[in-house]
Amino acid sequence: MNTRRDLPDSPYLAAASGRRPHRVPVWFMRQAGRSLPEYRALRAKNTMMQACFDAELICEITLQPVRRHGVDAAILFSDIVVPLRAAGIGLDIVPDVGPVIEHPIRTPADVAGIGALDLGEVAPVSDAIGMLVGALGEVPLIGFAGAPFTLASYLVEGGPSRNHEHTKAMMLGEPDTWHALMGRLTDVTIGFLRAQLEAGVDAIQLFDSWAGTLSLADYRRFVLPHSARVFGELASYGVPMTHFGVGTAELLGAMGEAGASVVGVDWRTSLTDAVPRVGPGKALQGNLDPVVLLAGWPAVERAVRDVVADGRRAVEAGATGHVFNLGHGVLPATDPDIVTDAVALVHSL
Repeated sequence: MNTRRDLPDSPYLAAASGRRPHRVPVWFMRQAGRSLPEYRALRAKNTMMQACFDAELICEITLQPVRRHGVDAAILFSDIVVPLRAAGIGLDIVPDVGPVIEHPIRTPADVAGIGALDLGEVAPVSDAIGMLVGALGEVPLIGFAGAPFTLASYLVEGGPSRNHEHTKAMMLGEPDTWHALMGRLTDVTIGFLRAQLEAGVDAIQLFDSWAGTLSLADYRRFVLPHSARVFGELASYGVPMTHFGVGTAELLGAMGEAGASVVGVDWRTSLTDAVPRVGPGKALQGNLDPVVLLAGWPAVERAVRDVVADGRRAVEAGATGHVFNLGHGVLPATDPDIVTDAVALVHSL
């Protein structure tokens, strides 16, 4: 098992671990990406999948927002479908569409054909983490993976979906096939996160982007046991673990039960209101609406101050910490200077 870096002065690791940080930590989902001109320059020469399997590109793109914005954590540049590709599933990330699966998974035979994670295929990710640990200095590195449900939804639908018809049809109508699929994807997710942890990431985040499409009852029956296994099998690494989804106000309690130390909250729910839903012993992450960053500095300043104040109230109400973030990812049209100024404002508060 990799020896963890000792970063006692990291505000992010302090807040995510239930300790008192010397300032409110801030990082942004999708901070490494389409809003940065330096990222677009690199991507003009490489496809998304090429970038995700090139250690030097992963390293450079991960570092870009740390250099530009001065955020308190870096998140590994990757994509949630990388481990699917490394498990032998034919797919591509199509510009302006997202992940597209060559042969959607619809039958028990399809599920049985999903291979195990090939660690050799994700070696560039591990190599990049090794490079980043040295390059980041005192800034912690967050590794991540897609949660089994969100991976399953892409595989069953064949790509992004508004209503998840095929996914829910399998889940509700063929529960044995569903749980077999989720079991395989849980193994892949654990393997991918374990590779990142062994390579030296300081924290991990599980993205369940589409979980908010489910009722609480369906989430508990068909998703929670598998997500809980991810966190349970990785708990021994002793790093902060964050559980995040979009539109999950009704699921926050169940997501808090899955085993993460931090629960992400999107902009639809105040951090103070999230405290009793998530339950005791958890830090919260969030939750500025990403669209606010497009509304001009006066609106951004008001909203940032409101979120920081809400985070303080959440800690007073029982949350073990607050990590400032967006309620989802940075939008491509966002002015990078606004992001930099928002980081500085959070730090000043």
